[in-house]
Parts: sequence; structure tokens; C-alpha cells
Amino acid sequence: MSATETHAFQTEVNQLLKLMIHALYSNKEIFVRELVSNASDALDKLRFEAVSNDALTEGEEELAIQLEFNKEARTITITDNGIGMTRDEVIANIGTIANSGTKKFLESMTGDQAKDSHLIGQFGVGFYSSFIVADEVELVTRKAGTDKAEGTKWVSKGEGEFTLETVEKGQKGTEITLHLKEEMDEFLEEARLKTIITTYSDHINFPIKMEKSEWDEEAKESKSTGEFEQVNKATAIWTQPKSELTDEEYNNFYQTISHDYSEPLAYMHNRVEGTLEYTSLLYLPKQAPFDLYDRERRYGLKLYVKRVFIMDDAEHLMPTYLRFVRGVIDSADLPLNVSREILQSNKVVDKIRSASVKRVLDQLAKLAKAEDQTEYNTFWDQFGQVMKEGVVEDFANKDKIAKLLRFASTHAEASSEQRVSLENYVDRMQEGQEAIYYIVADTHAAAKGSPHLEMFRKKGIEVLLMSDRIDEWLVSHLTEFDGKALKPITSADLKEFEDEAEKDLTEDEKQAREALTEKVKKAIEDKVSDVRITHRLTDSPACVVSAEGDMSAHMARMMEQMGQAMPKQNPVLELNPDHVLVKKLEALDDAKLTEWSLFLLEQAQLAEGDQLEEPAVFIKRMNMLLSETV
Repeated sequence: MSATETHAFQTEVNQLLKLMIHALYSNKEIFVRELVSNASDALDKLRFEAVSNDALTEGEEELAIQLEFNKEARTITITDNGIGMTRDEVIANIGTIANSGTKKFLESMTGDQAKDSHLIGQFGVGFYSSFIVADEVELVTRKAGTDKAEGTKWVSKGEGEFTLETVEKGQKGTEITLHLKEEMDEFLEEARLKTIITTYSDHINFPIKMEKSEWDEEAKESKSTGEFEQVNKATAIWTQPKSELTDEEYNNFYQTISHDYSEPLAYMHNRVEGTLEYTSLLYLPKQAPFDLYDRERRYGLKLYVKRVFIMDDAEHLMPTYLRFVRGVIDSADLPLNVSREILQSNKVVDKIRSASVKRVLDQLAKLAKAEDQTEYNTFWDQFGQVMKEGVVEDFANKDKIAKLLRFASTHAEASSEQRVSLENYVDRMQEGQEAIYYIVADTHAAAKGSPHLEMFRKKGIEVLLMSDRIDEWLVSHLTEFDGKALKPITSADLKEFEDEAEKDLTEDEKQAREALTEKVKKAIEDKVSDVRITHRLTDSPACVVSAEGDMSAHMARMMEQMGQAMPKQNPVLELNPDHVLVKKLEALDDAKLTEWSLFLLEQAQLAEGDQLEEPAVFIKRMNMLLSETV
């Protein structure tokens, strides 16, 4: 036995413990589900490792979870004979939260119990749920296959630090003892604990055992017999007929495998027989996990082979854009020693993946077509941005995914919510309209306020307002829908909006406009690639568009924000010939023309969300021009 060492919790763990204890207090029984789920995972991992190394079982034939309580000592003990942990694994798994998104998660906490409980659910409660009911927790563990003297004892009161000690442990696996708080007497009752297990953990695929008790007539109380009995069914839920399962059972299983606090939005349970034999149970969550956009986070499904657990986060079974899907796939056609490398190039896996993606997309399509759009709107608000990745990532299903997309639109400008489908848009298109028009901007407000919309508003043509970071990539891959091209309203070529009045201009008027654009272009030739008259504006004096063949200004800004050095590209300046400021340009001398031209250019760039190279110079120029007009 070694000396006891004291360690400080990672700051984020300490914060998380305080927040969780208060946020989940009304659902305190959740700790049983979480600890039993962790024990089940440890047993699954041992069973898988033992396929190639039978010595890890250390002679024990039955893998099981044992739950005991002691009223006098006021303790609950949960024991498993699973894979166990080394000292380093204890520190890594319990002393820290090794995830780059943790700080972001904590920053999103508000102190509002109702809201924070949902955030906790997104994070996953796990081992830390122990401190909801316990004022001290002891964990003793030993990795399967290591010497009995290499056990590790971890103790903490959840108040900022924990102790570590090397101890002797005969049985492999993990034993967790909770020293209950004074107000937690309900969890020292046999009936209460059994009810929690059958409610939340009946489906756990290993026996959960509790000590049998018998009624003592003389003492008028129940006394333990020293024997243990199984209190759960220990039947994998996905192997049971759908007709025998309730929504509650499906929901409880989802909460166990996802560590989510809320119920799922939908589930899909299918058994496939024929050339392939497998069962899938897939879930759509209601809420996105806080680390959904963390590139280092592994997502995926639990993979089983003939009910033997193979791996967590089997990402090859589901594409990245569907990484929020949770569930299990149990195959009868894969070998027990399958690895991630084998999964990557396995035809069986490819077929299972393809069928699973189809099921998820079909379920989403069903929600999207429902008369009540509440559920689909909930899904889109949480996962819409990652679904957009599918257009780029999954070419085979691009058309299906396109029908699931939702956008903000000038059809409903009062709201920034993305509720308009491409099918909605096409149904509302004007007679003779050949394109689906859109604008991409840094924010919804910038898109909604763009001067490029002026002519479209005047003509009553709907425009999709896009402001998600991925939208620029989305429209570069989704170039048409239902035979209609998707066209940006910032395109330099919008000949379909040439003003009818242009045809009535005299030759002298046309030459005057041409002369004006030439003068302006010459005055600021180092700032623009071209100057032209536009008919897309009704209220603004000028706007900028990207030259044909150039990257859009919005895309260039995004690339720069990602650290990419972008070559300077000058925009095309378009002038509104009917605006009073543009009309006055004709009478200015060269010096004043240059100042006013630069002012109109920079004003138009600001309207598009561009950053000016010298904002102070723009302000000085604006003040000077204003002072001359007063």
C-alpha cells in the first residue's frame, strides 16, 4: 500500500460538479442509471478484449454488476468485474475532462435550473452524478490482467480535490462506494433501488444483482439472506420484438447509451434478414451536444457482433454529417475481432451504413412533411448546420438532403428563423422566374439589410437569406433544385433585371452614363476592377459585386478568418443612375469626383460587411463631404 496523494480537480470539473448537483437535484435517482451504465460499458469492453486474450477474465465465468446498500453505514456500493482502470486511467477519466469543448459548455451555463438541466443532459452526467446524492465517494479499481497489488483507490468529497492510493484488490474491475448525504435515506430502501433499476436499466445486457432479503416476523423487518438475485431482465432491447416494447423502454435505453437527460425526438428499430443479417436501433436526439462542432470528438454508434460489444463511436457506420445519431447496430456477419481499420473497407459495413443513412433521412423526411412542424423545427434548430454538411459530403443523397434544408427568407423577414424549404420557395416562384435567388452574408441582419435586395423587393421576388458559416460551401455544391438554378443576387450578371427604362434611353443619355462610369473608374482605378450602371438598386446609390470568376467577398472573408492568406481582389462598383448622389457626380471636378467615388465605394463595401483598410480615413472623408453640403 502506497502513501496517499492529494490532487486538485481540473478547474472545469470542479465547476461542473457544483452546477450539476444543483441543476439535477430533482432527478437525483439518475446516479444509479449512470453508474450502472458505466459498469455495463466496463463489462462490454472486457468481453471484447477477452475474445483475443482469455486470460483477462481471470477465471471468472460470469460478468455481472452487483449493487449493495448498508443502512447503518449509510452507503451504496456498485461493483463490476469488468475491464477496470489503471492509476493513469483513473486520473484521466475522473480527475479531468479531456475535451476542448468543456469550457464552452460551462460558459453556456446560466444558473437557471431548468435550462442548465438540459445543458447537463447534452454534456452527459456519468460518474459525477454520484455527488448528487453522496458527500463522499470512494472508487477502488484494478485493470484486468494486472497484478492484484496494482489496484487504485480514489476518494473525494467533490469539493475541489481527490486522493489517490495504490492498494491491493483481489477482483479485477471497479467498486464504487457512495457515502450518502443525510437527506438521501430513500436510496437505502431495497424497493426504491429495485424500482430505479427496472425503470432505467432493465435492458442492461448483464445481470444486475442485489442481495435477497426475507421478512423476519419477530423483528418485523426485512433481513438480508447473504444470497444475491438478479433484478433486471438483462435482455438487449434491440433483440426484442417492437410489439413488446414501450416508448418508455425505448426512451430509457436512449438515455442510458447517450447519457442525455431528455427523451429522444424519434427512434428507428429495424431487423434485417437476407443476404445481410443485422439489427439497428437508431435515435434522433432533441438537443445537440455542446461539442457537436468539436473536430476532435469521436461520434458514432455502438457496434455489436452477435450481442458482443465491439466498439463505441463506430464512426464508419454513419457519415459525419449524421454524427448526432445515437444507437446500436448488432451484426451477425462481422467477425468478433473486427477493427476500425477493417470497418473502413468492409462491404458489409458499407451496406449497413447505406441502409442506416436511408432510414435516418426517411425519418427526417417524415417529420419534415408532418402537418405539425414542431418536431422538425426542433430538429432543424439543433442540427440544421450539420445537415447542410451532407450536401457536400454525401453526393448519393444530395437530393434527399436538399429537401430537408431550411432557410430564412424575405418571405418572412420579421423573423430570422430558418423555416423555408426549397420546395416552399419553388411553389411560390413568380410566373416566368427561372432561378432560386439567394444572398450569403455574415449575419442575418446583414443579409436582410443588403442593398442588393432592393430590386427584388420592388418586384416581389423572394430571396433566401443565408448567414450560416457553411452556406457559402453549401451553395457551391448545391447549384440547382427541381430543375431551377440557385443564383446569388450579388452575381455580376443579372441581365434578367435590366430595367425596361433602359430601352427608352436616347443615344446621348446612354453615352452620358458610359462617360460617367469611365470617369469614376479612372478616378479610383486602383480600388475597383470595373464601374458600371446597375438596375438592381432602388434606394441606395451604389453597391459592390465580385468580378466574374473572382471568389465572393463573403467567401474571401471566411477564408481570411480561417488563417488563409487571400490575394487582393478589387470589386465591381455598380452605380444607381437614378440616385441623387450619382446624378451629382457628373458635375464634379476631378478632385471632388475622386472623393465622392471613394465614399460611395467604401459605403457600399461596409453595407456588404467588408472591413475597410483605413476606417479613420473613411470617417474623415465622410465628415469633410458632409460639411460641404451643410
